[in-house]
Amino acid sequence: MQTEEIDLNADFQACLEDIEAGTPAMFITGKAGTGKSTLLREFVRRTQKKVVVLAPTGIAALNIGGQTIHSFFGFPARPLQRSEIKPRKNHRLYKAIDTIIIDEISMVRADMMDQIDFFMRINGRDRYLPFGGAQIIMFGDLFQLPPVISSPEVRQQLQERYESPYFFSAEVFFQMDIIMAELREVYRQADRRFIGLLDAVRQSTMDYDEFMELNERHIPDFPEQSDFYITLAARNARVDEVNRARLRVLQGEEYSYIAEVSGQMNVQPAPSPLRLKLGAQVVFLKNDPKRRYANGTIGKVVYLDFDEIQVQVYGPFGDLQTIKVEKFEWEMMTHELNDAGEIETKVSGSFTQYPLRLAWAMTIHKSQGKTFDRVLLDMPKGAFEFGQTYVALSRCRTLEGLVLKHPLKPQDIRVDPRVVEFYQQHF
Repeated sequence: MQTEEIDLNADFQACLEDIEAGTPAMFITGKAGTGKSTLLREFVRRTQKKVVVLAPTGIAALNIGGQTIHSFFGFPARPLQRSEIKPRKNHRLYKAIDTIIIDEISMVRADMMDQIDFFMRINGRDRYLPFGGAQIIMFGDLFQLPPVISSPEVRQQLQERYESPYFFSAEVFFQMDIIMAELREVYRQADRRFIGLLDAVRQSTMDYDEFMELNERHIPDFPEQSDFYITLAARNARVDEVNRARLRVLQGEEYSYIAEVSGQMNVQPAPSPLRLKLGAQVVFLKNDPKRRYANGTIGKVVYLDFDEIQVQVYGPFGDLQTIKVEKFEWEMMTHELNDAGEIETKVSGSFTQYPLRLAWAMTIHKSQGKTFDRVLLDMPKGAFEFGQTYVALSRCRTLEGLVLKHPLKPQDIRVDPRVVEFYQQHF
């Protein structure tokens, strides 16, 4: 968790006050790049409440220093029947919880929220209160990628029981109000016009002029092999094809770097083995404590040895700088109750590796949370998920840094009307 003081804008300050005041259920949302994760960490750092921090995936949990929902509640990786959720011997931990924080809530399905509610009723403080009396604080943006539905059978089960797969359709939220807060200040982009275009994509409110302005970034003859541009594609097969082909044509020896893994670590935040050649284009997967690069910085490998990697990146003033890359240790956390009755986070596993990945191309899904200076968007068959185009476009810092390999079509601006209705009801 970060320890330095941060400047709080009015939205941040209001959210912190509402959470501390004990609002039973709160959804903190905002466009891409508005600092939702920063606010989450700041609350955890400041509060005296007994808090657990959870996320739907291992990578999301690593990013916030938390634990996966499945791991914390002991849920299997499949839909559960209520009869399968039992009282726990270590219920003291769950009774101690003041606040449950869930990040990336847009990926959490309605049935999962009802499972958490029932679990906390039989293991928490009060079986007659939603979530056993614990406060529930949710962070995310429903206009980004939707919950994953693993099979047609699961989809059918959700349709029979819920109005939508999104968290807000859970039965528990018919018993309590969700207080909404929206972070409005965008930190990723500075150009107000680009921010306006992204907002129109996010909410599917684009008019003809805005659509034409965005499609001016379609440059048909733009060279695919331009240095420091990352291709964002919808499908893994396309990304793997691009990265393998570009690595194959590089001359010189291929070096392979294996991660060091200890304890319980069931997620791989960086490639292992990491295979590189001189001249390979890479992306950094973490923010550098020394502030030389950020999560999403693109670079080119300029030196390789068995125990050393040097990468060239653009500095803050447009100058090329060479960085000797150090390995990074990712830690998977678990929540435990200590002898004093306080909830502690303890390291359950670690993964140590160079924070790099080949990055001539990346899936839109994996790009979520990253910021790029130069993006080539490659969606020849268009968007196939709600929010996919918005996530891809909003990764780029500037409109000038964005190139469309194919012009966008109106049907690529896909927004779930159920999400639009939910926001309209609450704002």
